[in-house]
Amino acid sequence: MIDNYDSFTFNLVQYMLAQGAEVVTKRNDAMTADDAAAFEPTHLVISPGPGRPEDAGNMMAIVEKMMDRAPMLGVCLGHQAIAQVLGAPVRHATRLMHGKSSPMTHDGLGVYRGIPSPCEIGRYHSLSVREDELPTDLTPTSHASDDGELMGFRHRSLPVEGVQFHPESVLTLDGYRMMANFIGIELPDDFVSPIALPNQEPAESA
Repeated sequence: MIDNYDSFTFNLVQYMLAQGAEVVTKRNDAMTADDAAAFEPTHLVISPGPGRPEDAGNMMAIVEKMMDRAPMLGVCLGHQAIAQVLGAPVRHATRLMHGKSSPMTHDGLGVYRGIPSPCEIGRYHSLSVREDELPTDLTPTSHASDDGELMGFRHRSLPVEGVQFHPESVLTLDGYRMMANFIGIELPDDFVSPIALPNQEPAESA
């Protein structure tokens, strides 16, 4: 896990620990891209965080280095970083969305496997990536139903996904299953998350 100095990182870690994963967390300025490659993670989560992707320590270099080395999930700022590394601009979102719930439609694949569409998600962002500016390597996977904003993408040939929303927010009702899907944990259809996380909000988020 690359921690971009965000309060939600702990929630993401708790989800994965509860699912039996061994999680190592490093701040974005405490690990170089070469360090990340040498560590050889089985999966890599790029956390939310404040500001723009290019200002988040070594995150951009790590994303670029690791994209073809381990399954990767970018959350909020991490989502924007993946897109920017591949050539998409990061722009102001249609609306300021901090601590807002939206219905979202998705393609039912990847992190969305077994999750109803539409579903409810928690959004904490003022920046976003536009679907019409996605590079050809990325395909859109999800959209907010209330404003049409792109909420997710998937790499066409690599196990790489990005989500603009926060799976670990209590506003995202199926977030626990999304993280289980990412790390490859099978949950029964009637599974109920064992974690009730506090409804904390980051001071600011991308």
